[in-house]
Amino acid sequence: MSVFTLAGPERDAALLPRLAELTERHREACPPYRRILDAIGSAPPYERVADLPWLPVRLFKTHELRSVPEDQVFRVLTSSGTTGQRPSRIYLDKEAAAAQTRMLAATVRAVLGERRLPMLIVDTRSVVRDPTLSARGAGVLGMMNFGRDHTFVLDEQGRVDAEAVTSFMRRHGGEPFLIFGFTYMVWLHLLGLGCDLSQGVLIHSGGWKRLAEQAVGNAEFRRRLAAECGLSRVHNFYGMVEQIGTVFLEGPDGDGLYCPDFADVVIRDPETWQEAADGVPGLIEVVSTLPTSYPGHVLLTEDMGVVRGVDDGSWPGKRFEVLGRLPRAEARGCSDTLGQG
Repeated sequence: MSVFTLAGPERDAALLPRLAELTERHREACPPYRRILDAIGSAPPYERVADLPWLPVRLFKTHELRSVPEDQVFRVLTSSGTTGQRPSRIYLDKEAAAAQTRMLAATVRAVLGERRLPMLIVDTRSVVRDPTLSARGAGVLGMMNFGRDHTFVLDEQGRVDAEAVTSFMRRHGGEPFLIFGFTYMVWLHLLGLGCDLSQGVLIHSGGWKRLAEQAVGNAEFRRRLAAECGLSRVHNFYGMVEQIGTVFLEGPDGDGLYCPDFADVVIRDPETWQEAADGVPGLIEVVSTLPTSYPGHVLLTEDMGVVRGVDDGSWPGKRFEVLGRLPRAEARGCSDTLGQG
């Protein structure tokens, strides 16, 4: 079942009641969240998704925000960050953890199909051994559920393991296979492999800051992978540990990021906080029905973005682009903190 089916007006109508219900659920169950809503005077009814109260994503670094009793916490996820930064802490009960796994699977099936594919991971195995599980490690572990015969491109010292890659390609290079990695690491290590990756499907995310410094944008990234590796099925995604399980996936034509049916984005003017018109850049607000164990269903990020179109691309709904971090925002990211993962 596809999760890319809802056109713009249908999506707002479907999401609004569920998100409003979550707002009240978290108001009752999470005292710090309730105090925030009381302070800003937020109360139903809400006429549009854009009217719902948002939390700045940074609050999860400074406050314990959970809507389930401590003894029901099944997993605590932490965000990645550079040395000295306090990570976000995200509290999942079993129900929320199961839902995010299920919906992530439904999202990536749109480009991978139903079968688990042989999988090349452009990372080192040590990233998934960290008991505190950084966002980078959580991302790799999450994607490993969709692959088999997992093979890490890098050894424990972070160098390309040519023998492992050659062996994998000998076994699976003639059939569809999955490649996953964070964007900068893909650029750094995949292009130099010298392999025919034409049967591969690449899913990647994060690390655009370093590529931007090299004047490498999405179009050039895709062009080089196609020219040097034969890799044409490439899907960037946008997501964060604060809304784990929700990913905004690049369409097959590379024409932008799309929202699954259980999520959406609102672009806000950083001066007025009002919703920006399509085509006008602003701060990205992400909404999702998945955060049921903590009040992360409506979050204002520190990323700038722009809606490029609505119901006019490969899939229905908003087609948007991430433009980069808000100036002076705290540096964050998965592969940009390679040494910290």
